[in-house]
Amino acid sequence: MTHAHHGRRSFMGLGLGALASAVLGARALGSARAAERQPSARAKACIVLFMHGGASQIDTFDPKPGAETAGEFRPIPTALTGVKISEHLPQLARRMDKLALIRSLTSKEGNHDRARYLMHAGYAPAGGVKHPAFGSIVAEERGGGTLPGYVSIGGPGHDAGFLGAQHAPFVVRDPSRPVRNLAPFRGVDRQRLDARLALWRAQEDRFARGRGGPQVTGHRAVVEQAVTMMRAAEAQAFDLEREPQAGRDRYGESGFAQGCLMARRLVERGVPFVEVSLRGWDTHENNFERVRALSAELDRGMSALLDDLEARGLLDSTLVLWAGDFGRTPRINARGGRDHFPRCSSVALAGGGVRGGQVIGATDREGYEIADRPVTVPDLFRSLSHALGVDADATRLSDAGRPIATVDGGAVIDELF
Repeated sequence: MTHAHHGRRSFMGLGLGALASAVLGARALGSARAAERQPSARAKACIVLFMHGGASQIDTFDPKPGAETAGEFRPIPTALTGVKISEHLPQLARRMDKLALIRSLTSKEGNHDRARYLMHAGYAPAGGVKHPAFGSIVAEERGGGTLPGYVSIGGPGHDAGFLGAQHAPFVVRDPSRPVRNLAPFRGVDRQRLDARLALWRAQEDRFARGRGGPQVTGHRAVVEQAVTMMRAAEAQAFDLEREPQAGRDRYGESGFAQGCLMARRLVERGVPFVEVSLRGWDTHENNFERVRALSAELDRGMSALLDDLEARGLLDSTLVLWAGDFGRTPRINARGGRDHFPRCSSVALAGGGVRGGQVIGATDREGYEIADRPVTVPDLFRSLSHALGVDADATRLSDAGRPIATVDGGAVIDELF
């Protein structure tokens, strides 16, 4: 996560330090594709459910019954005739009519760090440019409210790169615990806090006159947002104790499940981009036992989220994406695990104008190759942009003055819409 520093000066005495750090550019310059410049977006918000470490596609959404690579899990029927997924995702199987399942995502990035960069920014890492997270771009275009425009729950997300600290994700490490620093320090009343803020702002103004620039601007924006959040009723969205117990129970007790609940509360209050991480999918060893447990968390939390969004009239305007680092090898290794396999993986989408109840693309019988309709990461990001009404071809200037488009090429996956 990006941090902006001002030498030795600090605002920790305000009770804002950790909050401001967590909250952590140029505007769009134009587009070469006028037809996609103003897509008719239905999605006002996006929730990404990110499988940290890379989930096995064969053991979740792309089973291979009868193949040598099938593994231990049995495929089960879903709400879609002829479509089967893992037996350990029974609730999602009943909700497949809401999902558009892509079984043919492919990339070349098999290193965790590079793959996560790609799956968050839509660009592979390149020397000299720190690409912003797609969430940061959405925050830049849709943010500006009381709450941060990009919230990452259960993981750090991806920083804002050259867009600056003001568009970096607000990180909630554990959604089941109170978010730190949403209230002033004990003993600091409103009058004392206002006095401290006035002093800090005066120092900021003096510093900016001598050493202005994007870092200074970003630093101040982060702290001002922290102050706004401390005083806003909307910040109650982070307090899951305010949710009826029956609602919390439907999601489950895991950190991921509670993160899904917090994501719903946040988009309900206007946050345009939320990521919820489920960690532990790097299953080089003991794959089946670990995926069985992870699938139970995923199945309950994601299903409750889809139901809750639909019941509240939010699913049509909220794009939900399930994705991870990459896929995992069809071959099962000597340790009972599956290794990194970016050549083939699955992603699933729902809501936000996406046409559910379909499967796009296919892998071959053993799962080693894309057999039909390969989809690239830029294709996926251009489709997300289309759904959200973000100009995929708009350019922003990097720190070196280089114009960088929102999406690195690709084409909209027309079947999704």
